[in-house]
Amino acid sequence: MHGTRFTAFIPEKENTPFDKLLSIFMELLPYTAGDVSEALSWMTELDKQYKLTDKSYGMGDFIKDLKEKGYIKDNPDNDKFSLSSKSERTIRKRALEEIFGKLKKSNTGNHKTSFTGQGDEWTSDLRPFQFGDNIDSINFTQSLQNAQINHGPDEFNLTENDLEIQEKEFKTQHSTVLMIDISHSMILYGEDRITPARKVAMALAELISIKYPKDTLDIIAFGDDAFPIAIKDLPYLQVGPYHTNTTAGLQLAMELLRRKKTQNKQIFMITDGKPTCIKSGASYYKNSFGLDQKIINSVFSLASQCRKQKIPITTFMIATDPYLQQFVRQMTAINKGRAFYSSLNGLGEFVFEDYVKNRKKRVL
Repeated sequence: MHGTRFTAFIPEKENTPFDKLLSIFMELLPYTAGDVSEALSWMTELDKQYKLTDKSYGMGDFIKDLKEKGYIKDNPDNDKFSLSSKSERTIRKRALEEIFGKLKKSNTGNHKTSFTGQGDEWTSDLRPFQFGDNIDSINFTQSLQNAQINHGPDEFNLTENDLEIQEKEFKTQHSTVLMIDISHSMILYGEDRITPARKVAMALAELISIKYPKDTLDIIAFGDDAFPIAIKDLPYLQVGPYHTNTTAGLQLAMELLRRKKTQNKQIFMITDGKPTCIKSGASYYKNSFGLDQKIINSVFSLASQCRKQKIPITTFMIATDPYLQQFVRQMTAINKGRAFYSSLNGLGEFVFEDYVKNRKKRVL
């Protein structure tokens, strides 16, 4: 019989040169909107300044390994590289870890509410059996105890009146539309606001796929017009020379949510400015100077419609102008939604906390 055996402690393997460079590469990609060549150019400049590589492992070796390990691939349309699906997933996971911290994976993707019903987790609540109850929900220990009390131990008899049902927590499914402002102001005045918005969208998409897979998430970009964005295309989302057509974004969000069968629906909107554009037929009505009442009324009308359809709008305003915040307050009051005035650094935490908080209550 062998006693306790001891072995030499083997420390964890240190990161390889490739792993160290990969971490920097993945960090740069959100800032280059998924442009591999630009990210590699930045890395080359960083290498010159900070000596990221040495004689044993250079940037050429790193690029070769990126291709062989499936992170990048040749683009047949030009001489540039493009990201693989593996890299797109890696970027989303990194965004989740960076913004939301370490989250434990859950076996289910539902959200607890204060309601009881058909669910996954038992509560401590007991109630008498009713016709139609699932037999799997019977608490047999309590039911047998009831039978002994009601009929005596000498003549055991288990009847319907003895049965006790143990409640389960009812869990909800949610449908969320995330609207991202891609108007020119998102990169105006030398401040990069689109990169944090991209990261938040990628992190939220990854959170839902891991922790709440039964939920749905649609991403909408809105400038002069609004259009849906596939989750795989989020790293490439860019700002354009656009005005801010909030009306078009809300209209598309409502249309997407109208198709969902879930009872609980909501809209998240990340923006830094005021609505400056609406579409009338084939033409656009634009006004970038102050708050145009015609444009504002169009947004307020949709906010009211969302309220009637029980679709709360949560606005994450990443601008500090008092008159813009006043507009958001008015829209929020009409919709009975929520508004957060966040810095770029705190944006992810605000979105995460509000998303999880909303999952704990049921919208009726």
